[in-house]
Amino acid sequence: MKIIGVIPARGGSKSIPKKNLREFCGKPLIAWSILSAKESKLDRVIVSTDDLEIASIAKEHGAEVIMRPVELAIDAIGIEPTLKHVYETLKEKEGYQADGLALLMPTSPTRQTFHINEAIDIFIDKKADSVLGVNETLANHTPYWTLIRQPDGRVTLFDGQPLKKILTRRQDFPNKCYARSDLIYVLRPDNLYDPERSNIYGDQVELYETSTIYEVDINTPEEWEDAEIKFQRLQKKNGAA
Repeated sequence: MKIIGVIPARGGSKSIPKKNLREFCGKPLIAWSILSAKESKLDRVIVSTDDLEIASIAKEHGAEVIMRPVELAIDAIGIEPTLKHVYETLKEKEGYQADGLALLMPTSPTRQTFHINEAIDIFIDKKADSVLGVNETLANHTPYWTLIRQPDGRVTLFDGQPLKKILTRRQDFPNKCYARSDLIYVLRPDNLYDPERSNIYGDQVELYETSTIYEVDINTPEEWEDAEIKFQRLQKKNGAA
């Protein structure tokens, strides 16, 4: 199967200016996603951007670049139009039709090559519409231990049951709960053309559970600092220089 990596990288960033270009542990943030993808089973690695400086850095680190129209580079736009633009550009300009798209958010510099390869293997072996990188949800963040306030002021469990019916042990939860990690998504392009709603999931969804040691979320300067600490810890653990 021809599976391509798509790294979406807008030039604008409100919380951390020029986030994708900012140095993260010795390289521009976006470089880490490119480098891990280049070593993987992906057929091609493509950065979608509206920014010429990002495009230059991406090419310098070995990625292909597809320039994104301005209307696809605003905060309010979802990821689906960007993925469709990459898919359609390759198809129309090169006659290249990808069988799968691996969405690699550049804000996950802790992503390893094996994460990409393992998600691709699940995607192919299970004939899935999509594979999502996930972590098991912490007990207090599951619906079973989530509290809400009802319109009449009563505090209940998420499903409306009184707190006295709460499960007292995590082991008694009827199901495991998972949270998307944004580490990786692999999907069929057909999902983007669903007549009901363009989406990245499709009908047959498989989960790729990863360790929380690889999960970072970089939206604030504080989260950036935390991510660098985690990244450096992983480098040391893996014997990197």
